[in-house]
Amino acid sequence: MRHIRNPNPTSGRTRLRFEKIVMKRERQSLVVSLAALWLLAAPARADMYGFTAITSNSPLRHDVAEQLSLEVTGYAGDQVLFTFANAGAIASSITDVYFDDGALLHLADIINTPGVVFQELATPSNLPGGAALDTPFLVTEGFSADSQQPVPVNGVNPGESLGIVFDLQEGKALADVLAAIQLGFTNPADDGSLRIGIHVQQIGGSGGTSDSFIAVPVAPAVLLGVLGFAVAGLKLRKYV
Repeated sequence: MRHIRNPNPTSGRTRLRFEKIVMKRERQSLVVSLAALWLLAAPARADMYGFTAITSNSPLRHDVAEQLSLEVTGYAGDQVLFTFANAGAIASSITDVYFDDGALLHLADIINTPGVVFQELATPSNLPGGAALDTPFLVTEGFSADSQQPVPVNGVNPGESLGIVFDLQEGKALADVLAAIQLGFTNPADDGSLRIGIHVQQIGGSGGTSDSFIAVPVAPAVLLGVLGFAVAGLKLRKYV
């Protein structure tokens, strides 16, 4: 740790201020170190996911992917909630969300947070670029939603989030949905797998290009990055 030199050792007030600064920095350093060790040692959270680009239109696609996230949680009764968030400095708008099979029964509700206006049934009806994957991404009928006109404005822009609620098939629970998502990573051709895709427009600002992304496991480095934002005083707004 780099120590701060007391500019006036003879001043009791300056000495006290100096000691408080040192103690504060030591506490911050300890919190960050312990949290980092916990994240590295603990298994990855099963309900938090990131995104990776499947198209290559924007040179910023990899950077913007780092600010996109998906959280999957249990909801009322036999329902599950998918929360899509856009948290970062790069201008971009999630305008379409798509689901490919899994333990889901039907789309039950859309939770629009301030600034976000989505409705069921996206246009286009399938994830752009999804059909070109080794295992084609084929949206299950009725399992999509998109933002309304003006599309980019009413999409999920930085600092915003969107909730999609699904009813589950009979006898299914959150654990089955998480298992289906995991199966989508390892064996997407399996009928029981679940893949989730999004279409992001105006990457980099007005006039920017668009790209498609699919959900992937969150790497520990991404979790540490989120921790860094939290220490800096930035918080991801979460609406459910």
